[in-house]
Formats: sequence, structure tokens, C-alpha cells
Amino acid sequence: MSEEKERVLLIIPAYNEEESIASTINSIRHFIQNTQLDFRLDYIVVNDGSRDRTVDIVKEMNVDLINLRTNLGLTGGFGAGMKYAQRHHYDFAIQFDADGQHLPEYIPAMVNAGKEGYNLVVGSRFVDKKRPKSLRMLGNTMISTAIKITTGQTINDPTSGMRLFDKRAIAFYVGAPNMAPEPETVSYLIRKKFKVKEVQVSMQDRVAGESYLNLRRSIEYMTRVAISILVLQPFRK
Repeated sequence: MSEEKERVLLIIPAYNEEESIASTINSIRHFIQNTQLDFRLDYIVVNDGSRDRTVDIVKEMNVDLINLRTNLGLTGGFGAGMKYAQRHHYDFAIQFDADGQHLPEYIPAMVNAGKEGYNLVVGSRFVDKKRPKSLRMLGNTMISTAIKITTGQTINDPTSGMRLFDKRAIAFYVGAPNMAPEPETVSYLIRKKFKVKEVQVSMQDRVAGESYLNLRRSIEYMTRVAISILVLQPFRK
């Protein structure tokens, strides 16, 4: 009797992504149909109170959907997806953007790292490639330095939103208070003795729409996260 394949769930939080959600879903479907995988890959969209046609498009495409009636933010949306992953006994869950920035061809490498025993796998832009010099990347460097100081481990791309959680990390994420899909969680899991690894990926620009994080907000966000890791997290149980 052949061994049962591991089950992987892509969690796709979506808020007002009517311009990109169809192309994102189609890219995943094309990848599954044209790639020989040694694991089962499922996907679910978590609609985070969108006010546009995101829900209608997802339903028209017959995609599994968690429909949150009000906007809870990325933390609430991704948290709902993680609860679904735990409830349905998935071996791995992957945070995957609805805006087209994340590319499905890097999923197998992340799953392979999970199979090797890593609890959290970060799809990193800067394992084999150098981080470009810019104000936005300065914040990324600042967070990376804060994680290195507090945990001793180097994470080259802590702001990457493409992350894989194994079954143990899923259970911890769902059960622990104040968990969020942010760099603080990467740092926190390292401190809790979870094994974390980065896998080289490439990302593309948003398919459509505009990111909430403009330059000013990005700098403010990076500064807040770095301070949180350095000052607040050491007191977190």
C-alpha cells in the first residue's frame, strides 16, 4: 500500500482584490494541473470583508471560501485560515497573497523543507541574492538585525509574507494568544525553539491595485516591528 500524500493548504487572505484574485487562482490551478507533485495541494480564499466583487468572483470560480462579513485585517483573515487548516488536519499551511506577488512554482521547495523537519519555512528573496539598497529595504535590514540580536538566527527576508507552517506550528499559532502573520511571529517561533529556514524565491509586482504600505507607512511599520522585537518580545511568555 502506498503512503498517503502530505496535504498542503494555501491560505489566500483577500480584501478588495477583484482585479487580481481570478489571475491568482488561475495561476495556482495551472500550476497544479501542469506539475507532478508528491503532495496534495488545496487552496482556500479568506474574504476579509471585501466591499468589491471579490466574493462573487471566488464563488463563480467554484473555489473554497471563508467569508468574513466584516474586515478583520490580515491577522484575523489569516487566523481564520489557520483554524481551518488545523480543523481539517492539514500537514502544512502556506500563507499566499491574493495580489499575484507570490508564485506557486516555489511551493515544492518550501514543502520539501517542511518535510525535512522545519516548522516554519520563509519564502525569502534574499538567500542567494543581495538585498537591494533602498529606504524600504533599510527597514527590512533593521528587522533582520533585531531578530539576530534577540534570537541569534539570521533571517534575511523577515517581511516576506510567503510562509509555510507545519502541523506543530499550525497548532501553536491557533492556540497561542496574540499571534499575527508578521515578522514578530517569525522571531517568536525561533525563541520558542521552532526550527525556521529560508528558501530562495522570487516575487513579482502586484497584478493590480495598490498596496496599503506606501513609503511612509512602510518605514513606520518597519520601525514599529523592530522596536516590538527588541523591546517587547523578550517579555512575551
